[in-house]
Amino acid sequence: MPRIVRVEIGLIDLRPRVARSDAIQAFTVQETPFVRLCDAEGAEGTGYSYTIGTGGSSVIALLRDHLAPRLIGREAEAIEAIWQDLFWHTHALSVGPLTALALAAIDVALWDLRGRRLGLSLARLAGGAKDSIRVYDTESGWLHLETGALVDACSAAAARGFRGVKVKVGKPGLREDLARLEAVRRALGPDVELMTDANQGFNVAEAIRRAGAFEAAGLDLAWYEEPLPAEDVEGHARLAAATTIPIAVGESLYHPAQFRDYLARGACRIVQVDVARIGGITPWLKVAHMAEAFNVAVCPHYLMELHLPLCCAVPNSAWLEHIPQLDDVTESRIEISHGTASAPDRPGHGIIWDQRAIERHQRFSPIVVT
Repeated sequence: MPRIVRVEIGLIDLRPRVARSDAIQAFTVQETPFVRLCDAEGAEGTGYSYTIGTGGSSVIALLRDHLAPRLIGREAEAIEAIWQDLFWHTHALSVGPLTALALAAIDVALWDLRGRRLGLSLARLAGGAKDSIRVYDTESGWLHLETGALVDACSAAAARGFRGVKVKVGKPGLREDLARLEAVRRALGPDVELMTDANQGFNVAEAIRRAGAFEAAGLDLAWYEEPLPAEDVEGHARLAAATTIPIAVGESLYHPAQFRDYLARGACRIVQVDVARIGGITPWLKVAHMAEAFNVAVCPHYLMELHLPLCCAVPNSAWLEHIPQLDDVTESRIEISHGTASAPDRPGHGIIWDQRAIERHQRFSPIVVT
């Protein structure tokens, strides 16, 4: 079996084309750690993860000093063995985002390499459950938007064919959140799904209070996302028991066992596992199949270019989130038609990189480990 002979590590800075804000933070820059692996036969695979502005240099240091050297000489096909080795090698730092983001960049590169060697797309390689997935838009619903601008943006997204839009909640007063959502629902009508996202901004009492108001207003919400801090499983269970609105969690969970705790407690009805924050494709698939066993849908967070093929790989995926992320450094684009996107049939994850653009956005010359 081919062995890994070279690891290239880099960091790309990407600035969002629109302002992004939620209940607890603003998103001004996406740091994008990337890893390129080369095996002894010359095959390559590329992986990446992201931060929303802080910690990228720490992820790079972890890759450079502790993880990449352990890849040299390993069989590239031993993906599960490599993931387990690297996870336990850094176990004193786990479970947490820095380790997960570093592991993800490597794991995605390994899956990309496997697909390229076998001539199989990631969607087929990881399961091949379906050919397309519904898409909802998040770019139209940021918290800083005034109500009129919010309605215009959501209406424009629906006019472009998106079947759902997500509106951030977490204004200081319930009435303002409610007025924004009611205005959007009136503009969209009943046929476009409306999601909400609180970004961990409430305590249990306030989350229950606002859920009750959203229900009473007849908003018909598709889900209520991250209403509480992610570590509060019990609080989410109490909230889930108090509302008929599906509770969605996952973007701030970093290991399959954390999802197990939510699912076992009935604390969520939508799983939003993030391929970067969970540590790569290997654990992402475990979470998706675990959710399937609980008859719970997967609607992953962010990273739409990677999540498109993964959504098409598993049977219980329901939605793909639209937040453009890599347009500045790629030649490939996700094609959305009638509100759905089809997975690319190119080998590997299907992303076509623009190397010149990467060089313009990279923070430093790539680090090479051999």
